[in-house]
Formats: sequence, C-alpha cells, structure tokens
Amino acid sequence: MTAAILLSALAMTLIVGARYLLASGAFALATRAKHPGLYTGLDAQIRKEIGWSLASAAIYGAPAGIVAWGWQNRGWTLVYTDPNSFPLWYLPVSVLLYLLAHDAWFYWTHRLMHRPALFRIAHAVHHASRPPTAWAAMSFHWVEALTGAVVIPLLAFVIPIHAAALGLVLAVMTVMGVTNHMGWEIFPRFIHRGPLGAWLITASHHQRHHENYRCNYGLYFRHWDRLCGTDRGLGDFARMPGRAAGRGAPPGGDRHARP
Repeated sequence: MTAAILLSALAMTLIVGARYLLASGAFALATRAKHPGLYTGLDAQIRKEIGWSLASAAIYGAPAGIVAWGWQNRGWTLVYTDPNSFPLWYLPVSVLLYLLAHDAWFYWTHRLMHRPALFRIAHAVHHASRPPTAWAAMSFHWVEALTGAVVIPLLAFVIPIHAAALGLVLAVMTVMGVTNHMGWEIFPRFIHRGPLGAWLITASHHQRHHENYRCNYGLYFRHWDRLCGTDRGLGDFARMPGRAAGRGAPPGGDRHARP
C-alpha cells in the first residue's frame, strides 16, 4: 500500500510538472510572437523561475497523489464520476464553488505572505521575478507552495464535484496562474476594461500587485480586494520594475522602467 501511495504521489508530481512546462512554455511562445524581446535579458531569472516551479510541482503533486489514491482505492473524497449523482445544473455550480473557495483561501494566505516575516522567509521568492514572466506562475518558496497545495485536495472532501468539472477547475487555475504573470494582457479590452473586468482578475489587475505589493491580492475575482479596501485598479505594464526600454513593452505605454 505504501508503495502504491508513493507511486501515485510521484505520478501526480510528474503530471503537475508537465502541465506547468506545457502551459508556461506555450504562453512563453505566445509572448515571443506577440511581444518579441519582452523577456530579453531575463534568462537567469527564468531559469530560477523554472527551478522553483518544478520544486513546487512536487509539493503540489504529493498531496494530490495521495488523495487521488484514496479516492480510487478507498472511496475518499466527494469527487464523483456518475453524471446522474447530482443534477446537471450542479456541474457549473460546483466549478464556481471551488473557484470561489480557492479565491478566498488564496486572498487571505496571500495577504498573510505579505507580512514582513513571512515575506522575507517565503514570498520574496515569487517577487524576485522583476518583472514576472510566463514561467513565474508556480515560482514559490516551499512554505508558500504548501499553502497552495492543500486547498484543492481539501475541497474534494467538502464539496462534491464531478471529475470532469474538477479537471476544468485545475485548467482554469493553470491558465489564470500563467496568464496573470506574462507581462501583457491576453484578454480583449472589452473583458479587462469592461463590466466583467470589474469583478474578474486578469493580468492587468495582477500586474498592479507586482508594482505595488500591498494591493490586489486576489486570484480569480476582485470582490475580496473590494470588500477589504485593497483593490487599486489595473496596473501599467510599462511601469513594471525591471521592464527596460526596448525590451518589447506592449504598445501604447511608456517604454521606460519606473525608477
């Protein structure tokens, strides 16, 4: 049994690592096509981001693998595969519940990581990416990675969800984690500047967090930032620390780095 659990944890670690490499690699290629030169001079930083991210993949994969083994062999969790177990309308509801719960967990643990002691110990690793790139989505110190690794496995014991809907939650988590750190806005203006953007977080909103540090702590939604007075609106990619002139800043903004 112990060997089976370890193999499950190892398999999930490999899956999480491969998912990271494929997603970040794909969006890094998209960045090269859309904004050539944006990551010029960041090779050493990107190598560190990949190293920290692959270490985080092991921390994310281990509890996920253990829970997956328990689900398949012991009936742990409330994950189900029979679509008739719950009404069809519950499928999108369960996805929303997971995203809302994950967002709340992320907001408060993220704010905690910005306390001076924890920032120095752990969160400074993530903010060492100046500016962040598509490879920085999982660039965490192991202490911070632990806080992120437990939330989805724990939710699987609390909120029923179809296996396919859980896959969608993980896909949204991966895509938003990568695109929010790319250094440019992938979503059209009518989304991030329109009514949806007032409540949904995209790269433009998260960029302000990497500029300011003391605001915009959310992951998917802006309601916690709004309720707690930490929403500072959208960021300016051209003002991102480390964004050098001529490094392919997105068009329309100041191409000079902030002092």
